[in-house]
Amino acid sequence: MQPAVYILSNENNKVLYIGVTSNLVQRVYQHRNHLVDGFTKQYNVTKLVYFEVHEDMSEAIKREKALKNWHRDWKNRLVSEMNPDWNDLWDSIV
Repeated sequence: MQPAVYILSNENNKVLYIGVTSNLVQRVYQHRNHLVDGFTKQYNVTKLVYFEVHEDMSEAIKREKALKNWHRDWKNRLVSEMNPDWNDLWDSIV
């Protein structure tokens, strides 16, 4: 298991969700299939647009908290640097 921070978006990239997990494939699968009640299910946020892997969970949690405090413009820029077309990265992790 590899700790990771991830950003999900909805189909038109208007909504962002930032999360942290020790199993990126499993967690994104849960979001994609609406197995997780809450924000991502309510707003249909299922598209993986960004992720970064970390050495340990405490580092990943620290990064997640920092990203959640960023302005939307900064988050958009971060995603665009890794994924300029905001494609769904699901196929790259399975």
